[in-house]
Amino acid sequence: MTIASIDVGLKRIGRAICLDRSIVFPKDAILRKNRNQAANDVSKFLNEWNIDLLVVGLPKGGDSEDEMKRRIEHFISLLEFKKEIVYVDEYGSTQEAKESTKGIFKHKKDGKIDSIAAKIILERYLEI
Repeated sequence: MTIASIDVGLKRIGRAICLDRSIVFPKDAILRKNRNQAANDVSKFLNEWNIDLLVVGLPKGGDSEDEMKRRIEHFISLLEFKKEIVYVDEYGSTQEAKESTKGIFKHKKDGKIDSIAAKIILERYLEI
């Protein structure tokens, strides 16, 4: 079973993939120009890798939880993906990604942190 995860943000979408249910690899993030372009890029990614299951980070807690949930679910509805989708709490994944990569590379706004966060989200799912 090939599993992918995404960390949906307003500017970037982090991606990660797991081919064997054990090792998770971050992939380059998708830079989001608009939601349709981003949905098309994510759909291509899912189809190219023949993904069986998509794990989506969803924020739990916080002031903007309802708004972000609505935005993320709307974005997911734009995808051309008819297989299983699972939502996992992403709380703290970006901060965890920053902490785990401190001193390894510069934290720019290039999407690396977003994809590390997607990796963490997928690893959380695999631990369930």
